[in-house]
Amino acid sequence: MKDFTFLDFARTVGKHITVNYMMAKDSVQKRLNGEARDGLSFTEFTYQLLQGYDFLYQYQKYGVRLQLGGNDQWGNMTTGTELIRRTLGNEAEAFCITCPLITKADGKKFGKTESGNVWLDRNRTTPYAFYQFWLNVTDDDAERYIKIFTDLDQPTIEALIAEHRQDPGRRVLQRRLAEEVTTMVHSKEDLDMAIAASNILFGKATKDQLSQLDEATLNDVFQDVPHYELSRNLLGGTAIDLFCQEGWDIFPSKGEMRKMVKGGGVSLNKEKLTAFDQPVTADDLIDGKYLLVQKGKKNYYLITVK
Repeated sequence: MKDFTFLDFARTVGKHITVNYMMAKDSVQKRLNGEARDGLSFTEFTYQLLQGYDFLYQYQKYGVRLQLGGNDQWGNMTTGTELIRRTLGNEAEAFCITCPLITKADGKKFGKTESGNVWLDRNRTTPYAFYQFWLNVTDDDAERYIKIFTDLDQPTIEALIAEHRQDPGRRVLQRRLAEEVTTMVHSKEDLDMAIAASNILFGKATKDQLSQLDEATLNDVFQDVPHYELSRNLLGGTAIDLFCQEGWDIFPSKGEMRKMVKGGGVSLNKEKLTAFDQPVTADDLIDGKYLLVQKGKKNYYLITVK
């Protein structure tokens, strides 16, 4: 529509759809009857014409006959079928099918325009982030989603729900949901990688498992931990000199780091640091640019070497 002027639109599309037809839509009536505090904007009122023309265009150019969407789009979609009929004649057949709208626990739509949602494309949502999304849904959402998004049969789902309700803390339902959907959308190998990545942050993991993560997954796993940058020419220096730099908050002081290393409380790339003056070299880098420092059981710090 980038070259479609307003006058062209009014002449080509507007003349075929009456205001009475547009006013009769449930979505319009709800706004006019006070369900929305701000009333109905001109943009919202005319949006059904824009979506209707989209269907007409695809019908003519690509032979599209069927539009599928959530039931909140029924009014906009049927404007498209009506526009096709009035523009091209009664013999032009087009159809709409809607399905119940999937919402999250907060009532918001499960759609790409909402925040906190996931993409099937691994370049937009890594398999790890995809797995974590399903793993962290609420109990109520897990019960609904496992029926919608998996191929599990009814007896299996009912058994999982019953088991989950007996001990919600184990999150049996969320785990099975995350496993099923991640395998379906990505692969069993990606599921295994996502579980391994989760264990790096929340359980026991090895340096080899850490090294197997790709850069996108590594950044997803540690997106919420403190990040620091280190000049590459400093590599070769000792751990205590590199990790106790001014402005960094990993250790309160060099004395504190010495004490923690001696007590076995500091790890570099998931391996215990045996000496505070251990050299840190390019061989220690993960993916050629990262160092992961762990203090205690739960405190992580990701250092990017540039």
